[in-house]
Amino acid sequence: MAQREGQRLERGIGLFQATATNMSQMMGAGPFITIPIILQEMGGPQAVFGWMTGAILAALDGLVWSELGSAMPGEGGTYVYLREAFQYRSGKLMPFLFIWSTIIVTPLIMSTGAIGLTQYLGYFFPHMTGLESKLVAVFITIITIALLWRRIHSVAKLTTVLWIGVILTVVMVIIAASTHFNAHVAFSFPPNAFAPSKFLLGLGSGMLLSIYDYLGYYTASYLGDEVSNPGKTIPRAILMAILFVAIIDLSMNIGIIGNIPWQTAMKSTDIGTQLVQSVWGRPGAIMITLLIIWTCFASVYAGLLGASRLPYNAARDGLFFKSFAKLHPKLNFPHVSLLVMGTIMAICCFFNLTTIINALMAMAIVIQFMGQIVALTVLRKRQPNLKRPFRQWLYPVPSMLAFIGWAYVFYSAGWAAIRLAIIWTAFGIIAFLIWAYRKKEWPFGEKVIQEVYVTPSAKTGKHEFID
Repeated sequence: MAQREGQRLERGIGLFQATATNMSQMMGAGPFITIPIILQEMGGPQAVFGWMTGAILAALDGLVWSELGSAMPGEGGTYVYLREAFQYRSGKLMPFLFIWSTIIVTPLIMSTGAIGLTQYLGYFFPHMTGLESKLVAVFITIITIALLWRRIHSVAKLTTVLWIGVILTVVMVIIAASTHFNAHVAFSFPPNAFAPSKFLLGLGSGMLLSIYDYLGYYTASYLGDEVSNPGKTIPRAILMAILFVAIIDLSMNIGIIGNIPWQTAMKSTDIGTQLVQSVWGRPGAIMITLLIIWTCFASVYAGLLGASRLPYNAARDGLFFKSFAKLHPKLNFPHVSLLVMGTIMAICCFFNLTTIINALMAMAIVIQFMGQIVALTVLRKRQPNLKRPFRQWLYPVPSMLAFIGWAYVFYSAGWAAIRLAIIWTAFGIIAFLIWAYRKKEWPFGEKVIQEVYVTPSAKTGKHEFID
């Protein structure tokens, strides 16, 4: 892989830590805050189909990430894939737009974890005002930054500890749900629940929220330069995380609505606590609430860890502000990027939860997820000799199905979120043109093609030519 001069990141993340990082990000606040919302959107326990289709989309997309991540294990994940694939036609436009969207999208994702954490803190502090809960979310952000302020080896160990707490949480919820599970309660569908027009409209919204719950299965890809044996570790960590979390989430979600009638569950703000309290009383509720808070924090921690590496890699390529390319002189991690992303996350904590989820999904889908699927196809054609330790199974069928799924989810985000995504992307294109003009880059200069991961020279780790 490509290496740049100067300080280099350390490869301190193995398969277990990579899988734990992915799962910690996936299994954070998501299920514990979106179950009521999905029930509302789909109008009943048919929400199970939203959860299932979300898992299928994550699995299909995971095959895209696995091939790209194993072939191009660079710091920044999608940024690297878009940079390599689209440089032939549009220079650095696509990776620039990805970083542009990420500056907003990733902190939005992390803020949902902090907001979910404060919702469960409300069990202990029921009189906490809206403003106070938002300030607590900001405080959680500050704590997360402080705990990430260390070497990657220490971060990997702490990630493992947090992951253990996450697993304990979901196991406890699943056990509590299974002991009093009632299939009649779980599948008490309302009249006309599967009327095509109503069901398909609700399914789109359900998929959007469900796939949000799965976001994070690719977190290890953002840490490519810090993963040991990335060609094998990254795809295994992605696919194992998706499989395990799909089993856990479906068991937990169905178990919850098999104990609490969906008409009640859809109005809950602390559904996990409510379930365990109904089974094991207040002592159990206190324990599970603390564990859910732990789980939410683990998600925020893993997410901000991966997010802080994105602007760093872009800055190393000269596509973002130079200060983001700096590593901490002693601890050897991108501290400027961590601080900036953390600050934006703190600001995002002041927005409404549902608005945040819809907006972040709409802004992320086209450039990142759909763009990345196209990138895989382009790279198959443009770089056929690229070493691919993992190749997508049954290519191109998973890519095509994932592309259709993401398009459906994008449409389901609603016009308000889509409009925001269009406006933000338009501003990004303007910003790119200004940057390109000042740097004399394409379309105002020569297009430099750098195939970083193909036939690298011993000295620079890449070859290049002018188009």
